[in-house]
Amino acid sequence: MIILAATPIGNLGDASKRLIDALAGAEVIASEDTRVTIHLMRALGIENRPRLIALHEHNEVAKAAEIVELARDSDVLVLTDAGMPAISDPGFSLVSAAAAAGVRVTALPGPSAVLTALAVSGLPTDRFCFEGFLPRKGGDRRKALRSLEREERTMVFFESPNRLAASLADLATAFGATRRVVVVRELTKLFEEVKRGTAAELAEWAAGGVKGEICVVVEGAAAREIDLETGVAQVLRLVADGIRLKDASAEVSEVTGLGRRELYEGALAARS
Repeated sequence: MIILAATPIGNLGDASKRLIDALAGAEVIASEDTRVTIHLMRALGIENRPRLIALHEHNEVAKAAEIVELARDSDVLVLTDAGMPAISDPGFSLVSAAAAAGVRVTALPGPSAVLTALAVSGLPTDRFCFEGFLPRKGGDRRKALRSLEREERTMVFFESPNRLAASLADLATAFGATRRVVVVRELTKLFEEVKRGTAAELAEWAAGGVKGEICVVVEGAAAREIDLETGVAQVLRLVADGIRLKDASAEVSEVTGLGRRELYEGALAARS
């Protein structure tokens, strides 16, 4: 079978006994970076010398069939550099191929940056979504954020420290300057930091430069109190009173929680 094994995201002490036992007994390990796996095994005092297969984002689709066939006859331990395989890391294509081939897949649960960041954020945890990394290019990133403007669940993102300031500034524009945001940096490591504030406050803070591995947790949008059709009708009434369409859309958005863009476009469509 295929065994997805979670590895420490920073603190070596988070390696579970099940992970240590699996590494000690593994005959085949497919890992994101075999050098990281060797380093982990040495750090844990494991002397096993299994067959190592590189499985990363550039070769996973091509390697999946080979690993699935290996897993028919023996266990294959699957690791990423940190955290749970297949969660914004290699593993998804392999698991899909295994499921299609009828090969059993199980997991050794453990550290997860997504859940750890969410837990320490202080934002609602009853409903949440994980959005991975935002697009690198500014235009694509802003488009992605606009599509999430009315998402009511708490959102978790990964982000590069080099793009954090720009992403937070775009987030403040898309979601509003007062949306609550938590930046979690260097989880489980010596310099772990949890920074809470509004989108605008954290964008200003990040402009000074931030280092380390980053998770961004964002408060969901307030639940809509009225539907879009009713909101558009309110916009049209304001326009009839002489207010510019853009200003009317912004005013209704502020009161109702509906998106300015969708109100504006809805009113344009209704007038055509």
